[in-house]
Amino acid sequence: MASIDTLALSSLGPSPGPSPGPSPDPSPTPGPGSGDMEVECWFDEEFKFVLLPVSYAVVFVLGLGLNVPTLFLFLFRLHPWDATATYMFHLALSDTLYLLSLPTLIYYYAARNDWPFGTGLCKFIRFLFYWNLYSSVLFLTCISVHRYLGICHPLRALRWGRPHIASLICLAVWLTVAACLVPNLFFVTTSTRGTTTLCHDTTKPEDFDRYVHFSSVVMILLFGLPFLVTLVCYGLMARRLWRPLPGAAHSSARLRSLRTIAVVLTVFAICFVPFHITRTIYYLARLLEANCQTLDIVNITYKVTRPLASANSCLDPVLYLLTGDKYRRQLQQLCCKRPNQARAVSSLALVSRPEESSCR
Repeated sequence: MASIDTLALSSLGPSPGPSPGPSPDPSPTPGPGSGDMEVECWFDEEFKFVLLPVSYAVVFVLGLGLNVPTLFLFLFRLHPWDATATYMFHLALSDTLYLLSLPTLIYYYAARNDWPFGTGLCKFIRFLFYWNLYSSVLFLTCISVHRYLGICHPLRALRWGRPHIASLICLAVWLTVAACLVPNLFFVTTSTRGTTTLCHDTTKPEDFDRYVHFSSVVMILLFGLPFLVTLVCYGLMARRLWRPLPGAAHSSARLRSLRTIAVVLTVFAICFVPFHITRTIYYLARLLEANCQTLDIVNITYKVTRPLASANSCLDPVLYLLTGDKYRRQLQQLCCKRPNQARAVSSLALVSRPEESSCR
């Protein structure tokens, strides 16, 4: 997940000396020479320089190990695609593109907030995070709506569930999210503090209030509304699945749909909802210039929950595994394949049984 701006002098960790004349009132006040938000609060953020590099490194390794085989299977083993496979492929592609940006953030936080890669790459990395985040939200919403139509409105699903329509919807998702996030490229910037260069996730101090309004609109359009649609679809699906009409759905289809509900809601509950709640509180606390104690609590809470937003890149493959029977079979064959399996199947059953048992 991408970083967020540091809180004024707090990003430097413990104060190298006494605070420059703090007033008895601990509320933030302007002061010369600091970065994003000028306050007279000193916060110890040493934990961030361990938590973020380690968590991003784990997400990077685990996410690539899960998503690269997924892309391989979708591209070379799972054709032709249906609508669900189309949405899942684009979801895996979005996750992989984001994961490829993590090494720069790992270096940035391991180097204690020192960005040596230039302003252009800083803008692109921050843009890529939010592009992945909201594209993932919308692709999961597309999967949810598709499942809802298949369960509750099967005749409509025949029309809207065609693969070429799903491809057009995916293209619209990519373009819509990119268009909504274009202002982010202008807001995000770098700044120098002493001998280090910061790569901000928000913007310059004088533009922070405008950035909060922009990010709030984006959050409502690209997270709030899709999340509401997902909840409504799954609520209606759950009611239909628990009280199915005669012949409305087979037990296997019901099981796949229930698994989809469970996995998607888990991804939202673990990754997306905590991130947006803590980010909103963090932005409001900065905008309203809360006192130092409140800022310290909000700052720590937000930084602790930030890596969770990256974890969706590792949780999304669970959706493919639990809801796609064809995907699961192809993954099993890919993992259990041995060099001597390329031979033609023998008529002697005993020849193939040891390999089959090993795959199980």
